Amino acid sequence: MPAAREALLDAAFAALARRPWPAVRMVDVAASAGFSRQTLYNEFGGKDGLARALVRREAEGYLAGVDRALTGPSDPRDRLTATAEWTASAARDSALVRAMLTGCWSERLPAPRVVPRPWAVPAQRRADGALPSPGDFVALVRDRAVAALSGPGATRQDPADLGRTCELAVRLALSCIAAPPAEGGVADLVRDVLARRLTP
Repeated sequence: MPAAREALLDAAFAALARRPWPAVRMVDVAASAGFSRQTLYNEFGGKDGLARALVRREAEGYLAGVDRALTGPSDPRDRLTATAEWTASAARDSALVRAMLTGCWSERLPAPRVVPRPWAVPAQRRADGALPSPGDFVALVRDRAVAALSGPGATRQDPADLGRTCELAVRLALSCIAAPPAEGGVADLVRDVLARRLTP
């Protein structure tokens, strides 16, 4: 029931914007989405399963935005700058993305526990698996950036150096989440660094 699943996740996300996760009630999420509480339990198994699915959906949405930023302009510096801007804005707009990227989870947010279920179907096993850590996200974005910038019309940079440059751009964006920059924002900081490290 993909439509029910998405509607329930949307309702849970909206409920989280209004109140802390411990105060979010399954019955209210189900009613807001227009489904029965039993449908909610059938889809997610319980509140922890709903939390895992909600966090995983935010993670997938963030990484999809990274992919979009990396397929933008032809200049690799512009692509990395767009990726850094996306990272900062996604974290600013979503407390869940900010928590995933920084590892700073507050009591207002769901902190989904990993509950291995050997009897679960493969999709449920994936949903019950551990979420990427902040370090994992750095590696995921860095590797996606290296792959995008190593394709046709690639930069003339050594692959190892390109990896370090991509990681530097990601880490600089993450630092801007913790301590937002002044005028010019993350884009100016990343452009300044990339101008010295990356050639088109």
